[in-house]
Amino acid sequence: MKKNSDPIYITQPNLPSLDKLQPYLKEIWENKILTNNGPFHQKFELALANYLKVENVNLFTNATIALIVGLQALHITGEVITTPFSFVATAHSLKWNGITPVFCDIEEKTLNIDPDKIEVLITPRTSAIMPVHVYGHPCDTLKIQAIADKYGLKVIYDAAHAFGIKFKDKNLLLEGDMSVLSFHGTKLFNTFEGGAIITKDENLKKRIDYLKNFGFADEVTVIAPGINGKMNEYQSVIGLLSLEIVDEEIASRKKVAETYFELLKDVKGIKVFNNFDGYEYNYAYFPVLIDEKEYGVSREKVYDELKKHNIYARRYFYPLISNMPTYRSLSSASKENLPVANIIAEQILCLPIYGSLGENIIIKIIGFFLNVQK
Repeated sequence: MKKNSDPIYITQPNLPSLDKLQPYLKEIWENKILTNNGPFHQKFELALANYLKVENVNLFTNATIALIVGLQALHITGEVITTPFSFVATAHSLKWNGITPVFCDIEEKTLNIDPDKIEVLITPRTSAIMPVHVYGHPCDTLKIQAIADKYGLKVIYDAAHAFGIKFKDKNLLLEGDMSVLSFHGTKLFNTFEGGAIITKDENLKKRIDYLKNFGFADEVTVIAPGINGKMNEYQSVIGLLSLEIVDEEIASRKKVAETYFELLKDVKGIKVFNNFDGYEYNYAYFPVLIDEKEYGVSREKVYDELKKHNIYARRYFYPLISNMPTYRSLSSASKENLPVANIIAEQILCLPIYGSLGENIIIKIIGFFLNVQK
């Protein structure tokens, strides 16, 4: 694999064929409806609800706006307990609403928020908990909900990685008060940009629809200071067609993940994550932890070596949100408060994973990975 070869990124968008796309584009051009809850938006919302087995879906132009609006719709204020081990948009959505993030440490097994460390962080200003299903690994929803019920808190799940996860015969997306999905181009399921809120409450869905359209309840009535978060018709078409191929993509990614797992499972100092009991994974990511003391080489050296060969693994999530200048002054951001998260952030590396990644390329990636030790 030479430096001038095609780069290998952590993921590649799984796109519908142009042959299938063209008739939809022709229809958009002919009916001249480009956005504002058009016919394809309505079809996609219904098709997505059917696929995910939920009743209420609110489509958005992206997941960050969805998070911001979701917090508004639930009237969240004060402080929200969340994880520092996530993409920065999780905390940004809180700050944009004037809410203070309170960072809670994570579990070593799942890399999700540690429910046993939430309760001590609750204050009179706490109004909600915002966990993240990191890499699609389900949070301990039972423990989190028990804490929320005890203290009268809302629960908003950042489910950006959790598309289509099947969890202990329950719908993971219906846990808590709402879940927010991301359909960004780097995700397992994408609409180029995009996102959605999943709720169990029809009235809450209506409020969210008002808020994402500037607060308009009808042509002349604005009931709240809303925002423009609407998904357009082109994104909706991509979503409709992507639904037809997402199961095939998951199945293909499973084979990629199984190959990685077999090649790395016995390597000293490398931790790989296999399926946890009780849920069906979507193979959105393939994270590994590199313990420098045991492996003999740091995560940074592995990362740099792969990059030399045009393999762009990602240090998801490094640095921690709590260590970024915008957030590190918060008392909850101290490293003493987040020992596990700080260790994981120095060890994490997500390897490239997408359905079309061939076994020969996977073997080369792991060859470069392991060659760093020599």
